[in-house]
Amino acid sequence: MTKESLRIVYMGTPDFAVESLRCLVEGGYNVVGVVTGPDKAVGRHGSVLQSTPVKQYAVEHGLRVLQPEKLKDEAFIEELRSLKADLQIVVAFRMLPEVVWSMPPLGTFNLHASLLPQYRGAAPINWAVINGDTETGVTTFFLKHEIDTGAVIRQVRVPISDTDCVGDVHDRLMLLGGGVVCETVDAIIDGSAEATPQEMMMPEGELRPAPKIFKETCMIDWNKSAKQVYDFIRGLSPYPASWTTLVAPDGTETVLKVYEATMLEGAVKDCPCGTIETDGKSHLYIYTADGALSIRTLQLAGKKRMGIGDFLRGSRIDVGYRVK
Repeated sequence: MTKESLRIVYMGTPDFAVESLRCLVEGGYNVVGVVTGPDKAVGRHGSVLQSTPVKQYAVEHGLRVLQPEKLKDEAFIEELRSLKADLQIVVAFRMLPEVVWSMPPLGTFNLHASLLPQYRGAAPINWAVINGDTETGVTTFFLKHEIDTGAVIRQVRVPISDTDCVGDVHDRLMLLGGGVVCETVDAIIDGSAEATPQEMMMPEGELRPAPKIFKETCMIDWNKSAKQVYDFIRGLSPYPASWTTLVAPDGTETVLKVYEATMLEGAVKDCPCGTIETDGKSHLYIYTADGALSIRTLQLAGKKRMGIGDFLRGSRIDVGYRVK
């Protein structure tokens, strides 16, 4: 079997999944079908249908596209079966039912943006940065019943610097992942893909999960240390973005998104958590449990994202303001 004769069905939805599909197509692999999410209604009145990034790429390159509402739908199952795939590849897609992932004779493998078995779940890149990790990576593994638990085929490590935001790490892993997906397919073709059970790869200490992130997850807790808050902010930047509540002296509350901050060197904890210190022109410091952060980029509800100088010139943050 060669890469030209191996029949591949690819499954993915967001931008992260486009790079791996691009590598397969440009590498000459035989992608016979692409499965992605349904088009979504967007616009003020929901009158415009928007395709997923993966669908947009697939259509541009003449690939057959399947967009099931439900993955157990009989019509979809029959259409998928008709593609006669030898192998299925999943990158940033929904959880598959067994009838789908067990269909091809060579199995289905997934590209996951963590060093499994760490960070099983929907948001592995965010949680690695939020937890202050200095290393992450990508893993390909064969699917089985329990999510993100299948035998590992390939794993590549990359560093996380202490100034990286989740957007930086996402893009690095996205580009790395495309090559790892192709390497995994090559290993499956030539029979050198030795899958290692994750039970044999367990790290010392506890496993860290990577659950889906919701709005409540993104609220900043100023009672934590400056380092913890700093990592939290960069672990959610630029999307979905951490947020806090800005409280005016008269009690008026406004949601404030924080995209970028730095730890304030030498700050001494001598005031309550959430206290704001500012000159009203160029800096805004917020105190934590053991120091303070200098806020660099932020966004008030209903306003555009801006640097701290522009924000202060237009917002008149003064004595008595705080965050909670």
